Amino acid sequence: MKYRIVIFDDNKNRRDSLRTLISMIDDMECVGEFEDCRQVLDKIDLSQPDLVLMDIDMPFVNGIEGVTLIRTKYPTLKIIMQTVFEDNDKVFSAICAGADGYILKQTAPNKLLDGMREVMEGGAPMSPVIAKKVLSLVKIQDRIFSKSDFELTKRELEILKYLAMGYSYKMIAEACFISYATVNTHISNIYTKLKVESVGGAVSIAINKGLIKID
Repeated sequence: MKYRIVIFDDNKNRRDSLRTLISMIDDMECVGEFEDCRQVLDKIDLSQPDLVLMDIDMPFVNGIEGVTLIRTKYPTLKIIMQTVFEDNDKVFSAICAGADGYILKQTAPNKLLDGMREVMEGGAPMSPVIAKKVLSLVKIQDRIFSKSDFELTKRELEILKYLAMGYSYKMIAEACFISYATVNTHISNIYTKLKVESVGGAVSIAINKGLIKID
């Protein structure tokens, strides 16, 4: 089985480089590449990808707007945001839009491929600098969590915190000394309680509602 990848990036050289990289990998194929997010739903309908590589800064319709539109029809489609920016507002907007991972464009190709596989396995890859930005946003939201608001258990809050830190399911399992399947079950419960369908949505709620606090 090959993962079907679509690229949204206004830089043709970068689109060509990404397509070439993906074509060299046995378990991936590029099924579409576009310079912006105009008619984004039509493009997704046509290409039927498993994963979207989405640039943030594009003309006409940018990546954050594109993800928001995609989520109206494809709430579970995997999306990785790519950016050269380290701006808090853009990171926060990308999280709220519901992307599954956030990777800087200058990330090494092998790390990008690892991140793509990780997100397909249910993880939430982040470049270290992006993870730090997320943590700073969580620290800013220094409010007290009321357990009755969402009825999250102590373990679910712990796992939600790890998700916000960019941990993969495997990393969470190791940190919590539980099985991968148990992590999957907890995250499914988190999604149900928060009424979201993606890691990005869960982290967005966590940040906006002050559900977690990073020491």
